[in-house]
Amino acid sequence: MPAHALHPNAFPIAYLRSLKRQISASPYFTTNTLNRDFVRTRGFSVVFRAGARQQVVRAFPFFEPYLERALRPDCNAFYLNPLQLGLGSRVDAHVDRSLRSYCKEVPVPVTVSVLYVDVPRELRGGALVLARGKKHLARLRPVANTLLFFEGDLTHSIEPVESEGVRLSLVCEQYCLDADELERIPSFTIETRAKIYD
Repeated sequence: MPAHALHPNAFPIAYLRSLKRQISASPYFTTNTLNRDFVRTRGFSVVFRAGARQQVVRAFPFFEPYLERALRPDCNAFYLNPLQLGLGSRVDAHVDRSLRSYCKEVPVPVTVSVLYVDVPRELRGGALVLARGKKHLARLRPVANTLLFFEGDLTHSIEPVESEGVRLSLVCEQYCLDADELERIPSFTIETRAKIYD
């Protein structure tokens, strides 16, 4: 079995346009809360258990089609984040384990799903590089409306973006946790650096 799978033309174009608009307009969307591997990137994160999926949809209805298509039924905890890169942005090599801030012993995700929401036609740089240990597996140039799945134990990075415009994706780390691990994960919470005023 390949370590990654690509699904082109994953959604209607109207959905992608709406998704881009809604993400960009979200009051949570600002400089990322992600770790120092994410250089000059923007976004926010939604942490949730499978049982709180409808709560996520109520808060972010524009995520629903993506969740319907991308989420695995055998996973019970998720770390969902829009990720925007522009000129000078990059993501250094890492293995996803974003739930570690809640459970230090959390395993790697079963899978990571990435929807390329918007990619400039003339994009230079910004390719996703996948590796297992020191073995290079793939270098994937982002293509709008492609849904990508890759195994959660893969080391991955995003090459520096060298052109104007922004590369927007929607990423979800999908975990299968035991009862003790799952208990430490919030049912539903939003991670953002934005200052929200009610």
